[in-house]
Amino acid sequence: MTCLLIVSVFLTGCSGNQTSGETQQSDEKSLTVLVEGGSPAFKVAEQTAEDFKKLTGYEVKIEAVPYVGVYDKLKAEMTSRAGAYDVATIDILWFPSFASGLLPLDDLMTDEVKNDLFPGLLSGGSYEGNAYGMPVWTNAKTLIYRKDLFEDEANKKSFKEQYGYELQPPKTWQEYQDTAKFFTRDTDNNGQVDQYGTTVFGANNGDAVASWLDHAAQAGAKPLVVGEDGKVLINTKPYVEALELLTEILNKDKSAPPGALEISSAETAELFWNGKAAMMLAWGHFYVPSNDPKQSKVAGNVGSAPMIAGSEGIGAVPGPWYQVVPKSSKKQEIAKKYIEFLYDKNELYMEALGVAARKSVSEKYSKKEGYEHLEPLTKTLSGKQTQNRPALQEWQQIESEALIPAVQYALSGEKTPEEALDWAANVIEDIVQQ
Repeated sequence: MTCLLIVSVFLTGCSGNQTSGETQQSDEKSLTVLVEGGSPAFKVAEQTAEDFKKLTGYEVKIEAVPYVGVYDKLKAEMTSRAGAYDVATIDILWFPSFASGLLPLDDLMTDEVKNDLFPGLLSGGSYEGNAYGMPVWTNAKTLIYRKDLFEDEANKKSFKEQYGYELQPPKTWQEYQDTAKFFTRDTDNNGQVDQYGTTVFGANNGDAVASWLDHAAQAGAKPLVVGEDGKVLINTKPYVEALELLTEILNKDKSAPPGALEISSAETAELFWNGKAAMMLAWGHFYVPSNDPKQSKVAGNVGSAPMIAGSEGIGAVPGPWYQVVPKSSKKQEIAKKYIEFLYDKNELYMEALGVAARKSVSEKYSKKEGYEHLEPLTKTLSGKQTQNRPALQEWQQIESEALIPAVQYALSGEKTPEEALDWAANVIEDIVQQ
């Protein structure tokens, strides 16, 4: 959700086409789609509505609500089975809660479709052996950095003298820590640090958890959080090492701003765009506004590289979205045609957000100016340790009651990383045993 705050203005209760006052005949030739207001899904639905009507005769009625409103309305639809929505665009995190009320889409997942999707997208939209979602875009955190700082000859010389190797966009944890320390400095000589090497996510939202899990994956965590046998894993070595990395950057190296408990994607981007951070591990599409002079003071001096790697290689937690059809829809066949129609127009999500679901679309756009982030993003999404969050019905509760507090306990110094994760493991065990 946070990553969309950067590029979207969320609309409350807006609608692309009003649904009131229609005749029964008109209702029979219409399709109601539920999307997040201001999101790429909303923009593409508006862009394509007329074309779909010309193709099929069906009017597309768009109901756009805030992020949490999509979940609430779809949850209510699952209970009432009123047939209010024919298609919805949802976050990967919601499949465990909604799967029983969704129409299986296995017949749409042809070999051609499967072969053109990024790794993990098919499994991310499936639950207990059935595919319920058609991916519309995916994303992951990558390294976005200040090219002007990294290419400066004085910086290159000084860095090598200090650390003994060449200055470059970091590829490992150690390089990342060294580089973050090197670029943390007082640039105007007033005695106060005004440029940090990087940031640490600690705000009270899922960004803090995803960021920590990125590093846990890099350290060897697989699967994430809970094992296939139901055993809680978060206080094992990879998770502890990942949280230690973040606390060291923040509290020992002091190469990230001190207000980490209030920082996530939105705040990190603002710091970077204003020249206050040399690097950020941010969602791949943030590269696009970073090079927009209307939004960024460092536009034209921004580079993109794959996510850093830990001892087990590159790893990240993707953030894909999917289109689904509620079982309660009375127009399931035309709803599936609509999903196929938008799959063929996957380029529009690339143009709206800077990411897509199809490999062929990313390959095509990676050759275009302004889309230099796509090659590093593709490498990150294909990383050995890149993996989805666990498909647990209790995930939202686990995240809010155990994982976010644990990250914050460690970053604030209230508990050591090991103590924080031991505490969180006990909380999660209580949740999953309820």
